[in-house]
Amino acid sequence: MDPTVESEIFKALETTRLLIGDRKEIQYSRCGRTDKGVSAVGQVIALYLRSKLKDIDAHNKHSGETVPEEQDGQPEGEIDYVRVLNGVLPKDIRIVGWCPVPSDFSARFSCLSREYKYFFWNDNLNLLVMETAGKKLIGEHDFRNFCKMDAVKVHNYRRNVMSFEISPCDMRFEGHQLYAIKIKGSAFLWHQVRCMVAVLFMIGQGLESPEVIDALLDTRTLRKPQYLMAPEIPLVLLSCEFEGLKFSCSSDAGQALHVHLENECRLYHLQAAIFQEALLSHLPLSIDKDSSSNGVTRKKASHVPLMSRETEPSYEERRAKLETVKLRA
Repeated sequence: MDPTVESEIFKALETTRLLIGDRKEIQYSRCGRTDKGVSAVGQVIALYLRSKLKDIDAHNKHSGETVPEEQDGQPEGEIDYVRVLNGVLPKDIRIVGWCPVPSDFSARFSCLSREYKYFFWNDNLNLLVMETAGKKLIGEHDFRNFCKMDAVKVHNYRRNVMSFEISPCDMRFEGHQLYAIKIKGSAFLWHQVRCMVAVLFMIGQGLESPEVIDALLDTRTLRKPQYLMAPEIPLVLLSCEFEGLKFSCSSDAGQALHVHLENECRLYHLQAAIFQEALLSHLPLSIDKDSSSNGVTRKKASHVPLMSRETEPSYEERRAKLETVKLRA
């Protein structure tokens, strides 16, 4: 599957000679995995790296009587990890900060919560009804009908959604307002956010009622109906929350990061201006606009209610099939 964000980061770590062993030796962990095409601005990884500070033990406690003073936003004399790594990473991957942690820290299991944003254009969607339906997702539920089931590795589908909101963004195009769905939870299942958003879009279009959320959360009587999940491009892992972590970045590295991101924004705005110029210069065409595509072009078809659709195999059926394969092997 290379290149991935992860593979590019490890390539940069090898180039800068910051690695001190293989992935097992450096106790590498990541807060979460994102689908191909999904972005992250707050992903967190943990691993052992080379350090200039020799007086730190396995628990990141200083063996001497004095603790190194902070200079320029990080421990005095330490490697400027942000500057060094960003100097060799591809332009669409950046380290934004670092923090020393105890040896038993796990970027995955020490995480208290994750927060996602899903961007979309409000093309005649009923946002009030969508928000009412989205609030039903808050709390601890069995979300097996809102994910891609992995019966091999995942056996518990209960997850806790802490908050849900829909808010406008500071962007408009052709009279359409950009909005974002923000969802915070302790952890998420495979494709969970994209499945939840897909159902919310159906509700916003008036194709389903908000009560369909209640029905899909009732896993005692219902298996997951077949439906397409929302596109991957608008989804962003916004942040990962940890107790007591304070990420640092030197002022030089921080300034360079700010300039880089600002330049990337300018570049994408220029590219958008070019596409808009092409759009404006086009001859007027009679286009039947799908007012609820949100980035996906599909042939129009009559909507089949979720409760009337074919369903996917249940967890028990998937496990039984796996056991049958084991016996045959």
